[in-house]
Amino acid sequence: MNEVTSETSAEDGLQDDPGFTGCVTDWAPELEHAFAASPAEGDRLIAVEGELPSFVRGSYYAIGPGRFTVGGVRYGHWLDGDGLVLGLHLGVAEASVDGRQARVAHRFVRGTKQADEAAAGKALYRTFGTAFADDQLRRGLGLESPTNVSVHPWQGHLLAYGEQALPWRLDPVTLETLGEENFGRLSPASPLSAHPWLDRLTGGLANFGIGFSPSRPTLTYYRLDAQGEMVVRQRHALDHPVSVHDFGLSERYAAFDLAPYVLDFASFRSGASLFDALTWMPELGRTVLVLDCETGSEIARVPMPSGYCLHLVEAWEDGQTLVIDMIEMEEPIYDQYSVPELFPAARSSSVVRYRIDPAAGRMLGREALDGEQMLDFPISDPRCAGRGCDSFFASAISRSGQPGRKFFDRLVRVDWQAGGEADAWQAPTGTYLGGEAGFVPDPQQASEGAIVLPVFEPGANRSQILILDASRLAAGPIARVPLPVMLPPLFHAWFEAAP
Repeated sequence: MNEVTSETSAEDGLQDDPGFTGCVTDWAPELEHAFAASPAEGDRLIAVEGELPSFVRGSYYAIGPGRFTVGGVRYGHWLDGDGLVLGLHLGVAEASVDGRQARVAHRFVRGTKQADEAAAGKALYRTFGTAFADDQLRRGLGLESPTNVSVHPWQGHLLAYGEQALPWRLDPVTLETLGEENFGRLSPASPLSAHPWLDRLTGGLANFGIGFSPSRPTLTYYRLDAQGEMVVRQRHALDHPVSVHDFGLSERYAAFDLAPYVLDFASFRSGASLFDALTWMPELGRTVLVLDCETGSEIARVPMPSGYCLHLVEAWEDGQTLVIDMIEMEEPIYDQYSVPELFPAARSSSVVRYRIDPAAGRMLGREALDGEQMLDFPISDPRCAGRGCDSFFASAISRSGQPGRKFFDRLVRVDWQAGGEADAWQAPTGTYLGGEAGFVPDPQQASEGAIVLPVFEPGANRSQILILDASRLAAGPIARVPLPVMLPPLFHAWFEAAP
């Protein structure tokens, strides 16, 4: 391996092992090691093993929680850790254009939380799942974001997001933090979700934010054009201060699943963690809010069957019908995110397709595929965005429904024509999926492509990035990039194809 720049140890790393004590059966042995220390930051050239397809040229980015102890405070929830970004460059000038070497960088985001706590030498801010004595809130009202949920390119930079906060600009090669992004007119108090929608064709950007006022909760919809100019900022009243993580965007509509996961703001202000202040209240009912995606004006509020969606797969249109594909659960999953005893009672989820008549404001139908496993982090061929796909890929837990600690250890392809799972790669024993996969389209063949997938082996203290043929997952990786350090499991990812 050829070193580009030297590696440095991340500050405030956890040196002792948190161990594993809570579950009777452990289906994810040694998983605790992945959360036991902050990985060293690095930036290196690494030889690619195997044969990289000629069209796999570009950059894969992933982000997630990478530091779970700050100044003696140990975080207890997967959403709490300080954001760590991974950048993998393949077949581009930043690495080697022949694809024989990859450039791999991994660096912590230096947002307000991280900078303030590094200067103080201790934890200062309450996190999603961890409250502690004398912890602080941003402006006394919300969490100071650890910036650990999603990342995508924008205006020559990367944007790294946490929930309910402005994103941070990063250098797309070195991943150095450059500053907070306010899109020209947003204040630091503006609510903004960690699930933006970037139009790969036009370069425009859409997002939303929830205002958790106990008396006047709102959802604000934002849209920016390709030049970064904000063209829509539209606020809509909500019946309850509900937590919404994701949304769908079709050619004409923006769709928000308003499931009744309700925040008790008084409890949060009094010192409870955000997780402890959220309550699942199915008796309040569930609706889908449909907006005109270009103007932000309200089209309909559609009553829906009880259920909870953390991540949508795709929103698209079939004539005058709005179709929403999603991964649906009976209730929220955040109670399964305790670190390091994750998913001790993870239930199975369902792949569901809803058909909605926006003009009439009613649901036309619900179709569900057979499923016996917990699915999350769905990705589709980006060429299908807003237009619908017959298939998509998702991370899966093979021991879903069985009591005991477990983690994502399968990558599956779900196909509507096949009626469910059509293909899958099963990780070897002791190997787990290390973040959301990235789909790389083959420009010469419609619907064909490659999958970029990070994995980690906590027992061996190592990580690698796999390249798989998207149409032959079960055949296993066709190329791989071994990483110099083990990275903890990350969240969302993005693949930016080389021009």
